Amino acid sequence: MAAFAQEQLDALVNGMYREGFLDEQFQQIRALDEGGSPDFLVELLGLFCADTDRMLNEAALLLNQPIVDYKKVDAYFHQLKGSSASVGAHSFKLTCMLVRDSCDKNDKESCLEALNLAKQRFYELSKRLNIMIQLEQAVYAHKAGK
Repeated sequence: MAAFAQEQLDALVNGMYREGFLDEQFQQIRALDEGGSPDFLVELLGLFCADTDRMLNEAALLLNQPIVDYKKVDAYFHQLKGSSASVGAHSFKLTCMLVRDSCDKNDKESCLEALNLAKQRFYELSKRLNIMIQLEQAVYAHKAGK
């Protein structure tokens, strides 16, 4: 069972690299996970997903106001860009940069389009990360003899 879960996990991660979802930073984090706490990666990815979902919703609320505070929206995407870079979420990081560019132009329509793209990319990333978390937990459980 553990070997099958490990094979699925490796295939998922390799596919995410090929498709541009992940970059070398993720490899470094995964290497840290192997040497330290077995739950490190699972906890980090869970926090990343929860925080990102919350910030995307808050940014959407700001963009749907009659008068948009582009600096606040930009601040959310600055933070999202940093957190996505720190976990190696490459394609999402690039999308955050698009939103920030739209904020610099004070262009509400462009911001909303970029936000929708960011949401789509995040939800696809999140779906895959949640599968990864489940597989990681299955591999850890087997290694721990659970």
